[in-house]
Parts: sequence; C-alpha cells; structure tokens
Amino acid sequence: ILLLLLLDVRVLAVCPSMCSCSRGHRTVDCSGRGLTHLPEGLQHNIRELNLSHNRLRDLDGRLSHFAHLRILDISHNQLPRLPGALPRALWDIRAAGNSLRQLHKNDTAYHWNLRALDLSANELERVVFINNTLASLSSLNLSHNKFWTVPTNMPYNLEMVDLSHNYLMQILPGSLDRLPRLARFYLHGNRFSAVGEEAFAQLADLQLITLYDNPWACEDEENMTDLQAWMEHTSARVLGCPCSTRHICGEAHLASTGHGWHYASYTEPPQSADARDASRPPMQAITSGHLSKSAPLDSAPDWSGIPADREAAGTPVPPTGTPRPISTQISTTVRTRSTKKTRPNGARSTGRVLSALDLHTVTASILLTATILSAF
Repeated sequence: ILLLLLLDVRVLAVCPSMCSCSRGHRTVDCSGRGLTHLPEGLQHNIRELNLSHNRLRDLDGRLSHFAHLRILDISHNQLPRLPGALPRALWDIRAAGNSLRQLHKNDTAYHWNLRALDLSANELERVVFINNTLASLSSLNLSHNKFWTVPTNMPYNLEMVDLSHNYLMQILPGSLDRLPRLARFYLHGNRFSAVGEEAFAQLADLQLITLYDNPWACEDEENMTDLQAWMEHTSARVLGCPCSTRHICGEAHLASTGHGWHYASYTEPPQSADARDASRPPMQAITSGHLSKSAPLDSAPDWSGIPADREAAGTPVPPTGTPRPISTQISTTVRTRSTKKTRPNGARSTGRVLSALDLHTVTASILLTATILSAF
C-alpha cells in the first residue's frame, strides 16, 4: 500500500501545478497562465504541449529533450524568433501571433516529420527553406505577415499555402514551379495589380485559389490577358475573379461536362425539385402583380365564384373538372323590364296598327272565298 501511495504522489508530481494534464499526463495545457518561462516538472515523454497566450520571450534549447513531442503550440507569446533545437519528432508547430521577423534555414532544418507549420500574424518579411529538409510538410500558414514577394524554394510536398493579408505585389518566375501537389492557395488581401505570364501554370493539382481584395489593374488589358486566359481554362475554383463581375470562376472541367455551376444562367431546376418536374421547361417569373388572363387548358376551372342567385335562376353551371376555356370577362349587366315611352302627338303604338291590318285582311279573304263558292 505504501508503494502505491508513493507511485500516486509521483504521478501527480509530473504535472506542473499551473498546468492541466490528461491522457496519462502526456497532453499538457499551460495556456493563458501568464508564464514568462517554461514550467518545471514536465515529464519527458509528453506528446502535446500548449504554451499559447503567455508572455514567453525565449525558449531556445529548452524543448530539445522532449523527444516524443508531436504537437507544440507556442502561439500568442512574445517570441522574437522560432525557438532553436526543437524536437525533430514534431508533427505540428503553431507559432502564430508572436514577433518573428525572419525564418532562418536552420530553424526548420531536418524536421523530417513536420506536417504543419503555422507562422501567421507575425512580422515576417523573409523565410528561407533548405531543399528536401521538410519532406512531410503539407500545410504552411504565412498569412498576416509582411511579405512583398511570394517566398521561393518552398517545400515541394505542400498541399496548402496561406499567404493572405500580406503586402504581396509580385510572383517571381519559377517560384511556384516546384509545387506539384499544391491544392489550396490563398492570396487574397494583398497588393497584386497583375501577375506574370503563366504564374500558376505549373500548379497541376490546384483545386482552390483566392484572389479577391487585390487592386487589380483592370485598365491594363495587356497585363491582365494572361490571367484572364488562365482563369477560363483552369480546373481549379477561383474565388474573387479579377476584373469580373463574378465572384467565382474557373472549374473549366466541370463547366464542359455540365456538372458545375453555370454562373450566367440559373435555369436548372433546384435540387429539391421533384424528379418528374425536371423535364418541364423553367417557369417564367411573374413580374406584374396580376396573373395572366389566359387560363391554362389543362387545369380545372374554378366555379366557386359564381353567385348562388345565378345558379338558382337557371344559369347553366358546367360540371367541376370540365376542361373548357374560361372567359375572363363576366357580364355585370342587369336585365330590367322595358318601360313604355310617351310618343309625341299621341301617336298609337305600332303594334296596335299591325293588329288592325291583320283583321281586315282575314275578313276580305273570307268574303272572297264565299263569292267563289256561290258561283259554282
């Protein structure tokens, strides 16, 4: 029992009092503690160490003995440079929000296992990478720094590069030629007015590129022609199309096969529409406040608006569902009894004159018939 108590005390001792530990004390969180130096008592086999949001200024050589460390978060401190002699077992280094001005070649040399490097929100103007030393690096975040040109000699296996919100004005020839796996490239929020000929031509696996929030020189058609041509033929999605009213362009392979968005036309039925309605022509929008007067012939007319007095008076009502065209003009004239009009000079009615003439004609016919019979 005494041995177990001693082991429990030792286990508790490996987690510094100002930090929180989990997963067998191999995940250590010391963030937001106002630390100015590395806390003591960290066990050597930790895998994750979070030192973010503190006031650390110098960690050179103080993390090298953590040989099993995979994730290191030193973001939002006061570090003037990336700490030297970092463990080579690291997968993920997060150093955003510090005061880094340069990244020297030895800062990341021989980090064979490094997969993600976040140096955003610093004061970087220049970074130097050694060829073939970051073979596993797939994600590089250099956003919100002070770069004027796109860094050259970037690790060749990168799949994501974020250079947004810098001062970028140009892409030097060949800067992007050795990035065959680059899929996402963020360049928005810079100072590009134009890019060189075939700047993105070698990015064979590019899927997404952002170009918005740049002061493109749209009046200089000669320098913009190459970029416009590339956007029309690239299979990547372009967010923020320079000198265009469209926000999204590119995706030439989808447009040609009919599987992509047609940005100039929205006649396709919505995805939620019933399948049997897909073959019908697109509906026309009603731009006036009234429906068309011509009723469709394939719809049952609505007879509910016929007054009850018309039906009672003998007005024929077609049966419900009878496909007959509907007249849009409903007579509102009410028939009234004819009134006698007073004729001038006491003239008799024409109908009475005709009745008297008929009586004389009948009498004459009878007398003529009697005279003929008496002659025989």
